[in-house]
Amino acid sequence: MKRTARTVRTVRTAHKAHTSRLSLYAVSLLLALTSASAASDAGMGPFGVAAHAVVTARSARVGALFAADRSARLRGGHFCTASVVHSPHRNLIVTAAHCLHGRTEELLFVPGYRDGKAPYGVWKVGRWFLSEGWERERDEDSDVAFGVVRDRGGERVEDVVGGNRLATGTTTGVTAVTVSGYLNSQEAPISCTNKPTLQRRAQQRIACPGFSAGSSGSPWINGDEAVVGVLGGHDGGGSTADVSFSVLFGVEAARLYREAERGERDSPVN
Repeated sequence: MKRTARTVRTVRTAHKAHTSRLSLYAVSLLLALTSASAASDAGMGPFGVAAHAVVTARSARVGALFAADRSARLRGGHFCTASVVHSPHRNLIVTAAHCLHGRTEELLFVPGYRDGKAPYGVWKVGRWFLSEGWERERDEDSDVAFGVVRDRGGERVEDVVGGNRLATGTTTGVTAVTVSGYLNSQEAPISCTNKPTLQRRAQQRIACPGFSAGSSGSPWINGDEAVVGVLGGHDGGGSTADVSFSVLFGVEAARLYREAERGERDSPVN
C-alpha cells in the first residue's frame, strides 16, 4: 500500500486488510535511457520513466504533509503528498482521504519541500473535507480530501506558489498525466508521466515505477495544468510500486470541492 506503517495498522483494525505494500526501494531511481517511449502530452519527457522532479515554479504547487510537531525538524517526517488547487479564496489543497485516517493532530503542508527545507514556508491546515462515502464506509471510490490552508502573515498559499485547476468529468487516457510525489524514503519528490487507463467505472490506473509509501495523495496533472486525480483509491493506491491508482473525479469530487470552497472563508488566520 502507498501508506505509512501507522496508517496501515489503523486501517487493518477498522476493516479488511489489503495486500501489503512491497518493500521500499533500496536504491535511487535511475532514468531509463533505453526507454522506447515518446515525448509526453504534458511535455515532461518520456512515458513510464520515474525520476527526481525538476525544481520549477509549477512543481512548488506539490508538497509534503507532516504532523504539526515536525515543524522544527522536517527531515524524515513527511508521510503523504498534497498539492494546491485553484479556488476563490486561494487556500485549498487536495490529497487522498486515506492519508488522514487515524490522524487527529493538526497537519502541516510544505509546498516544494526538499532536503529538510521549506522554500515557500510551512503552512498549517485548519480544516479537512471528506466525502460521506469515505467517512461512512472507507469507500475506496471516495478516496479524496480537500484541506483549507491557514493564511500566513496575510498571505495565502496560492498567492505564493500558484494552484492547478481541478478538473472533473474528464475522459481517462485521452492525454498523459504527470504524477509527482514524495516517497517516505526520500527527501525530494519524484515524478513520472504516462497515459492512465480505466481500471473500472470509478477508478483509473497508471504504470509508473517506484511510487511506494508516502506517494499517496500525489496529484495527477494533465497538459492543461489540471488535477484529474490523486494517488489513492483502489487498494490504497496500489499493492505494487509500479502501478498506481486514483479515483475518477466525477460528481462526488465536484460536490466535495464546492463544499470545501464554501468552508474556505471560515478558515482562521495564522
